[in-house]
Amino acid sequence: MQLKKENILIVDDDISILELIQRHLQSWNYHTYKAVSVKEAVQILRDTPIDLLITDLKMPEIDGFELIKFVSEHYPKLPKLVVTGYPSVQDSLHAIKSGVIDYLTKPFTKAELQSAVENSMKSNTDKNQFTAKPSEEKNKPYGDIIGSSEKIHEIIQIIERVKDNKATIFISGESGTGKELVARAIHYQGKFSRAPFIAVNCGGIPENLLESELFGYTKGAFTGAEKNRDGFFQAANGGTIFLDEIGNASKAVQSRLLRVLQEKEVVKVGAQKAEKIDIRIIAATNSDLKEMIKNELFREDLYYRLTVVEIEVAPLRDRKEDIPLLTEKFLFKYGVEYKDRLIKLSPEATAVLQRYDWPGNIRELENVIQRAVIMCDRIIEIEHLPDSLKYSITFPEDGLLPLKEVEKRYIQKVLHSTNDNKTKAAEILGIDRKTIRQKLSE
Repeated sequence: MQLKKENILIVDDDISILELIQRHLQSWNYHTYKAVSVKEAVQILRDTPIDLLITDLKMPEIDGFELIKFVSEHYPKLPKLVVTGYPSVQDSLHAIKSGVIDYLTKPFTKAELQSAVENSMKSNTDKNQFTAKPSEEKNKPYGDIIGSSEKIHEIIQIIERVKDNKATIFISGESGTGKELVARAIHYQGKFSRAPFIAVNCGGIPENLLESELFGYTKGAFTGAEKNRDGFFQAANGGTIFLDEIGNASKAVQSRLLRVLQEKEVVKVGAQKAEKIDIRIIAATNSDLKEMIKNELFREDLYYRLTVVEIEVAPLRDRKEDIPLLTEKFLFKYGVEYKDRLIKLSPEATAVLQRYDWPGNIRELENVIQRAVIMCDRIIEIEHLPDSLKYSITFPEDGLLPLKEVEKRYIQKVLHSTNDNKTKAAEILGIDRKTIRQKLSE
């Protein structure tokens, strides 16, 4: 008798039900795999291609709903069939919302099981037949700042007040939140937009070079200084200089910067004469400058000079309503760049993006969308998203057990994996059939 190609995983902590379902499935020529816990089921899913999941809901430690959530995101096209002895309307609705195809209540007949399995198998069709809904409400970007959240509106209101003057501005926020975009908006939305905008990453320039790069140097100021050279401050004269990661500046650079803010003049490295400049300074960092002041790593007087106007850029996890607009921007950008067409997001993928906390903020979101566009055809599904974004199960740590109990559990696990084939189990365990029968009788 030829077996069918489908592999079915059965998950139930009740051994008798597990074996009953297995016998029925094998009588219909399906390949079967058994698991008595969610943890064991996840291990099988990772190692074996499965075509249908049949699971109980009420199980010790980790219940079946956790498994369903895990499978829905890591194996979104895998059909799911629930078999439970504790039916309730709430559980039924919850299961259906989680993508379960069918729902069987114990006890069930062989015919009912066969019908549910066939129905679940038939429902495993291509899920790419939908189109994602376009964003109904589009907020006009403010420069390169995109978002509809209250926190974004607050930032825009501050920008509107400072864009036409040259007050010193300090922007704080986690890495990847878009601090440079805010600085550029301040410059390019105001009346000085035709003047230079110079962005300097203080963390990206070696400490021994930062001073001369910022303020310039004279011929002979140090080895290799063969001619006079202007720095970033002179290049930004009349406009804006953006000093990103200002917390990385050395004490020498901090002292020179304080003079720029106080006197509105710059002294090149190796020069005696100061040069007057007309410049707006915007500084930013993801470091805690107040903590650095306590540790004597940052000058307190410079801190208060820099923070005339403060703008805090909230992390993406605190303004998730901005995710659809940002996603739309990146889908357009990379869809045109890589695919020469618009790419869409499935509702399931959209839900994952909205739930995730984005520790890398907008930069991480852009990277995820960029990768997904490359990996998909026309629609980004859950399988095109990194596993780190998807639902994960936290398994409780196994307590310390007597050696005999550990041995017993392992023997049971090997027997389950070999469909109770004692000869094969004995080979895996490295013991003979007589020993395994003795262990089972104990």
